[in-house]
Amino acid sequence: MEEENEPKVEVAPIQADGALRGFIIVGRWPEDTVEWTHFLLLAVRIAAVPHMLPHGSTVFRVVEDVPAKAPEHSVGLVLAEGQFVGDHPLRPGQFADPVPPGLAVLHPPSSTVASLPEYETASGCLLLPGLPHLGLAHRAAWIEADRRGTVTRLAAVDGIDPEDDADTAALSLLLAS
Repeated sequence: MEEENEPKVEVAPIQADGALRGFIIVGRWPEDTVEWTHFLLLAVRIAAVPHMLPHGSTVFRVVEDVPAKAPEHSVGLVLAEGQFVGDHPLRPGQFADPVPPGLAVLHPPSSTVASLPEYETASGCLLLPGLPHLGLAHRAAWIEADRRGTVTRLAAVDGIDPEDDADTAALSLLLAS
């Protein structure tokens, strides 16, 4: 829970040439699955904007570092890394060193099967890997939303089995390779 004097989590998109390249996190890191779900909602709403993800479904890495010219109080980044297939494919071992504290995948409307067909939605999944052998569970969130913010699917779970969902399975395989 956020204390009154504690800095807020602020998120700003990073884009270049009209395409989404990532996000900068300012203030502090999200502390729990619910706060990460708030981040994912913003990311999915941006992914719903036409042409923001020009190469289709895109994987993003959480980076606990900031560039030298980052805004004051920046704590980290969530950067676009590539696609599962296509013009900018991910490479084997790309997430091996260092292993990121989280991975996300954003799917534009053209790659999302909308749960409510009357809404043109984007979707996304965030995986925060744990260390189950040490008692730290995997956490994940899933969102489907349109660019105006209408949410047609939202779930956040602590203690997930990554094999139970296609997105979490793919993201966990990227972390393991």
